Amino acid sequence: MPEQTSSVTMNATPAPERQQSVLLIDPAPEVHRMLSMRLREDDIALVAAMTGEEGLELAESHQPSAIILELHLPRMSGFDLLRRLKSNPATMHAPVIMLTASEKAEDKVRAFELGATDYVCKPFNMSELRARIGGAMRIRRLLHLLEQRAQIDGMTGLWNRAYFNDKLAAEIAHMQRTGEPLALAICDLDKFKHLNDTLGHPFGDVVIQGFAQLLLRQLRSYDVACRYGGEEFALILPSATLEEAFAACDRIRRTLEARTWPGQPDLVVTASFGLADCGLDSMTNPASWIEAADRSLYSAKESGRNRVHVFDARLGAGREMKRMAA
Repeated sequence: MPEQTSSVTMNATPAPERQQSVLLIDPAPEVHRMLSMRLREDDIALVAAMTGEEGLELAESHQPSAIILELHLPRMSGFDLLRRLKSNPATMHAPVIMLTASEKAEDKVRAFELGATDYVCKPFNMSELRARIGGAMRIRRLLHLLEQRAQIDGMTGLWNRAYFNDKLAAEIAHMQRTGEPLALAICDLDKFKHLNDTLGHPFGDVVIQGFAQLLLRQLRSYDVACRYGGEEFALILPSATLEEAFAACDRIRRTLEARTWPGQPDLVVTASFGLADCGLDSMTNPASWIEAADRSLYSAKESGRNRVHVFDARLGAGREMKRMAA
């Protein structure tokens, strides 16, 4: 895994925004043509889906800035699709504008109860629809900034545990859908209480912040480093095999051990790591992943600390990587 050059503050800064996109789920080709032409003038890309199944797949893979959804779709009603979009962690935050010929009050009420942001009736005025799309995307951007600030750990600039919970669930769902590898590591600074007791809590904070900086430098741009709590951290490593995840954690472990600390030239700080990966059929939800990584971390601590252990389903506990490969 190549090294990522970053800093703690950069992790808390929103990434540059990609081009905004709108997903249109509508079986009428003329609506696609009309909207594509007009949105192009606003530098907004249109992602087209003719069926509910295709729309759900594109919503997950493209993460559009907004979704325009026709109520009447082949094989799936717009209400059913809206319910699925709003119950899926990967798509639930996208604003959905219902676009339909139905002017029934009960349809409008049901759409808003299911989570729609807006409701536009056909035939529609294009200028009005563009304005409604723009308004929905502006609100989503503001909510995204607020959500992001609420998910950042104040001391380290890493993602916090609330973000970790949501992201792990989303990555497990992606793994199950695509078959791509995934690894989770939970790591803990060794004998941190003793460090706090002897050198003081302010210096302990320096160590926690220094370790956070190290994580950001060592991990890939799409890896997720979180402060799990206290001196404990969690790393979500998408598209990483067990061997690649082990190599990354061991590199972090060795780099931390070799680091020098201001005013404490003789101090050696170490960390222990527990790893779990997607090779276990029994791990189908976040709780099972966290339990496996925790057991591996406990094994690493019990074996002497300053090491990386991986979960072995046969033992229900962690083991050294070289023994796993035997």
